[in-house]
Amino acid sequence: MGYSYIMPVKHIKGKTIELTSLFETMKVLVATEKPFAKVAVDGIREVVEGAGYELALLEKYTDKAQLLEAVADADALIIRSDIVDAAVLDAAKQLKIVVRAGAGYDNIDLEAATAHKVVAMNTPGQNSNAVAELALGMMVYAVRNLYNGTSGTELKGKKLGIHAFGNVGRNVARIAQGFGMEVYAYDAYCPDEAMVAADVKPVHSAEELYKTCDIVSLHIPATAETKNSINHDLVNLMPKGGVLVNTARKEVIDEEGLIALMQERADLKYMTDIMPVADAKFRTLFEGRYFATPKKMGAQTAEANINAGIAAAKQIVDFFQNGNTRFQINK
Repeated sequence: MGYSYIMPVKHIKGKTIELTSLFETMKVLVATEKPFAKVAVDGIREVVEGAGYELALLEKYTDKAQLLEAVADADALIIRSDIVDAAVLDAAKQLKIVVRAGAGYDNIDLEAATAHKVVAMNTPGQNSNAVAELALGMMVYAVRNLYNGTSGTELKGKKLGIHAFGNVGRNVARIAQGFGMEVYAYDAYCPDEAMVAADVKPVHSAEELYKTCDIVSLHIPATAETKNSINHDLVNLMPKGGVLVNTARKEVIDEEGLIALMQERADLKYMTDIMPVADAKFRTLFEGRYFATPKKMGAQTAEANINAGIAAAKQIVDFFQNGNTRFQINK
């Protein structure tokens, strides 16, 4: 029956994490309140069982207690939008790694994961094209007046501002260039050379981006720095007829500030796939200038679902077999 191994993995906040396990008894739990598509689960199973590990599924669970029970003997955990907080980590006595199948990871308590010596990862880039296509679809929807039968405008020739030039932002640029748009980007952490190489014009402040561009597409994470940063004064810099598209996080929007601005400026439109807290107010006040999907849909494609799930499984196997922590987020 197999053998034990001890493998030093990485220092996290000065602590060396060591993984000790039996290959034959390694258990990978997929816990998804919103399940993966069957083809994704089949792909995950092929990767996990192909490595000699056990795969367990907890799908469509309705109570947190079910999750707490299921994680008790799991060595690895794959989730989607499921919450992994201190209570889950307390219950997961054997857990060594949790992977969020997707780019965002604000549903994982990173401090608690570090305290429990659990490596947390995401799967960046796997749903980027899906989110980018949705962002462009929202732009078309906006400039065509929400398909209400009236004459709209075209994206060709418009100046598009990409706020954060990561995986999604780069895909947005690629697709927008196919529409004939002039693409600008602002990202304090991305060198100008990377933007220029993608035929994108770099700008060096959010204010410059909003002042320059007819349409701004948001791709920033929700952090202490970015929450409520998209506010009245910033969006007010946009030219007449400006369109703000948000496929990032609702927390980055100062909702009351945006509402006040849209009341002052009847030319502005707001499209989002993250329903605001003040959705009813937006809908009542800004008919024809506001649209929100009923739930977050950026990554809701069959392709993204499959890609992210299989990537999560491969990262877990690579972690256990090779100590690879490339996509670790609790550093």
